Amino acid sequence: MNFTQLQERVRLELLRRIERGTVSVSLLARQTGLGQGHISNFLRSRRQLSLGTLDKIMNAQRISVPDLLPAGRDMVLNELGRESGQIPLVSYAVALHEPYIRASSVQRVLTFPAETIGGWRPLCTPSRKQWERFVAVRVGGDEARAMEPLIQTDALVVLDRHYNSFKPYRDAAANVYGVRVGSRLSLRYAEFTAHRLVLRPQGLGFPVEVIAVGDGEIANDYLVGRVALVQNEL
Repeated sequence: MNFTQLQERVRLELLRRIERGTVSVSLLARQTGLGQGHISNFLRSRRQLSLGTLDKIMNAQRISVPDLLPAGRDMVLNELGRESGQIPLVSYAVALHEPYIRASSVQRVLTFPAETIGGWRPLCTPSRKQWERFVAVRVGGDEARAMEPLIQTDALVVLDRHYNSFKPYRDAAANVYGVRVGSRLSLRYAEFTAHRLVLRPQGLGFPVEVIAVGDGEIANDYLVGRVALVQNEL
């Protein structure tokens, strides 16, 4: 990992902490003595940091280099031609907020044929390319019931976090996405129209959700990833 990659991982980690409410730009400024504008420009990828400044931020937030390393390249298929691809099973919160999956966040590792995973096409915003691509979550409760029979209770769902486009993956077939709704992960059909994100369930007994996308927000960022595979319990 070179210095540019280190900065990008620190930036994404800080954005994750801000999203969770554990830190703010003003708190970072107080902790480091840096101006809020300086920090905001870094978080928006408008400027780079010096080594000394990056060290101040990492020390203030107790971020170490091992914290920024992925759980292991053998856990995520990044190359074609392997006999099998391994995908980490993680919590909803990790799938939502963690660009790089740490070993401590992995509940177990799922193995799939490489030709299955290698055939999935990505289509994402530039910032999302920095994220580890595949994660799996276990779905239960109302989230599963809202999408029955496609997704059943206790199903394992693989999310392709490099597909956060509203464009249909296949012609005449609507995509199902993992979607960020407040602090929770929701599995729904999704479309963006008239500055609103419309989330539709499979079951008629569940409501359609409409989310207003504010000025300065990007609707695609609400999409955690396309549901690429569903493994229902037999």
